[in-house]
Amino acid sequence: MDFDHQKALTEYLSAFIAELHHAGINKVVISPGSRSTPLAMLFAKHPNIEVFINIDERSAAFFALGLAKAEKQAVAVLCTSGTAAANYYPAVIEAKYSRVPLIVLTADRPHELREVGAPQAINQINLFGGHVKWFDEMALPEHTDSMMDYARRAAARGTAVARKSPEGPVHFNFPLREPLIPDMSYTFEQETSKTVITNGSGGVSHAVIERLASVLSGKTKGLIVCGPQTDAGAAGEVVRLAEKLHFPVLADPLSSLRSGAHGKSHIIDGYDSFLRNAKVKSAMSPDIVIRVGAMPVSKALTLYLKDQDADHWVIDSGGMWRDPSGIATEMIYADEGEVLNSLSAALEGLGHGEEWLDKWVEINRRTQEITAEFSAESEILDEGTAVKRLIESLPGNSVIFASNSMPIRDLDTFFMNNDKNITAMANRGANGIDGVVSTAMGISASGLPTYLVIGDLAFYHDMNGLLAGKMYGLNLKILLVNNNGGGIFSYLPQADEKEHFEHLFGTPANLDFVHAAGLYGAHYKQAVSIDEFTDALAEWETTPGLSIIEAVTNRQENVRNHREMWNIVSREIEKLL
Repeated sequence: MDFDHQKALTEYLSAFIAELHHAGINKVVISPGSRSTPLAMLFAKHPNIEVFINIDERSAAFFALGLAKAEKQAVAVLCTSGTAAANYYPAVIEAKYSRVPLIVLTADRPHELREVGAPQAINQINLFGGHVKWFDEMALPEHTDSMMDYARRAAARGTAVARKSPEGPVHFNFPLREPLIPDMSYTFEQETSKTVITNGSGGVSHAVIERLASVLSGKTKGLIVCGPQTDAGAAGEVVRLAEKLHFPVLADPLSSLRSGAHGKSHIIDGYDSFLRNAKVKSAMSPDIVIRVGAMPVSKALTLYLKDQDADHWVIDSGGMWRDPSGIATEMIYADEGEVLNSLSAALEGLGHGEEWLDKWVEINRRTQEITAEFSAESEILDEGTAVKRLIESLPGNSVIFASNSMPIRDLDTFFMNNDKNITAMANRGANGIDGVVSTAMGISASGLPTYLVIGDLAFYHDMNGLLAGKMYGLNLKILLVNNNGGGIFSYLPQADEKEHFEHLFGTPANLDFVHAAGLYGAHYKQAVSIDEFTDALAEWETTPGLSIIEAVTNRQENVRNHREMWNIVSREIEKLL
């Protein structure tokens, strides 16, 4: 039989795409390009896969990351060959470390056009190195039965690898020969998946649970630390165990524990402020720490934990070594919810440490009172005041996405326990400020009411991300905190080196962001006072689509106000010890 190039191209790639859909992929983000033409056209042809077009590859990958975060499903992202694929790198790295399943698809020149000076041809083999869980250099298209099965198996396997704990990105590289136009009369038929892959999870043995429970039964000053994690179901198990043991839960803003219908009597949310005090750290010394999730945002909490001479258990279903401080005494590689549930059952009838818990709750209550009083008495619009008032205005069942540097730290301080079922998110895998706008856009594309808090430098890094909001009419509200530079550096030791600080770290850009808003059709308001900011927030309730409030603040005032608030907390909390 003569080789039919178009038939091979169409049926081989269609088999791969069909199996992706069978495996749960129903959304793909595509950047335009020539070499990826057949994949792009066949994705668009598939009746049950939604296609998002994002022109900038870096933005596209972060958009897919946000979409996958919000929907807790794997999302595919497709680009052409050459440096287009290299622009995926920051988002792939973030997906690896924040455990987000991405199916990365890159088109490539066929083997005979590699390393011979062909245009848009770079070495794409293992392009992302160890930052993907699996790489597959796909075979050239053929339309034999065996190659159709090969394409389907590859799609099923890659999706399963991406979804297996710890979730993360996988990379398929497709060498494709011209001509690149598939047969668009092809029809995707209802087919049974060739390979069904089931990912399982589990706890630990009964003997291990008994041993752990025996240790816990002798502890009276325990802590449960819940860092960033995406399993909202684990929140109930954390609370259940805490209530059994009378242990306080130090809950990161990204832990899914500060908001929702679960009980919060044991949830401590003000620790970042009061654990800066040396006397508090000394007086509140635990004998055991159980940590679930990634390392917390709070540096004060991290330093506190590092100073403690206590058993330190880390429960991680992903089986990773999440212990940068080197303080773990036991790594428990098992499903967090199952381990916590088993421990709660094994500890039936036990419970002690009420005095210990009451002290934490009292300190936390007073800290949050002081924080609220300080913010209410503020007469200037600083970063903390802006973030606090935004959080208070959020509707139920919404998402607040915080950029790295100062926004996530202000979220840690001001996102207090509530019952509004607000989901807090951030890119805390690699903690970068690139791709933040695009990630928030991807979250918004899931249909969730989404609010982004971002600084001026991070906003500048990803202004291209605003295009998706314009193209798809996304309902994203952006609080742009403009302190004209890198605010986080003002809290670091280099801020004392006045001669070169502004040039090297402050980096004021003096940008007028109203023009960016106009370029992308966003509703825009600038606020320089608390009253103006309050009025602008009120307008959001009736302003659909993409909207930006630029809160103009002063870096020096922000630092002074934050430190003054922490000092007041320290003085008042010492009275409770």
